[in-house]
Amino acid sequence: MTRDTYAALQLKIQKEITRLQKQAQALQSKQRSPVITSIVRSMREYDITPEEIAAAYNKKKSARPATRPARAATAAKRTIPPKYKHPETGATWTGRGKAPRWISEAETAGKSRDQFLIKR
Repeated sequence: MTRDTYAALQLKIQKEITRLQKQAQALQSKQRSPVITSIVRSMREYDITPEEIAAAYNKKKSARPATRPARAATAAKRTIPPKYKHPETGATWTGRGKAPRWISEAETAGKSRDQFLIKR
């Protein structure tokens, strides 16, 4: 492929991207218009001011986490105590998820996982 052909192809692709972006913007605008009309109609019906909407929007926006659902945020706060401990290195494992290498190697060597249990 020559440089001229590559440049022409790149220009053609760029034009297609621009055309599709304009088409997407037009579609979004077309879909948003009835929603905005409905919101304005409801605001007039219930005598709601734009300031009240802005205050409510900012209040709800700051109350919820940025990207995580509430359930995931609370799950991240909880710590799980370790269930297994390596006697030599002191490495621990909760017993959840993939077993660490030291447990896997010990089981391969014929030892039982129960030998590493932390006594409570």
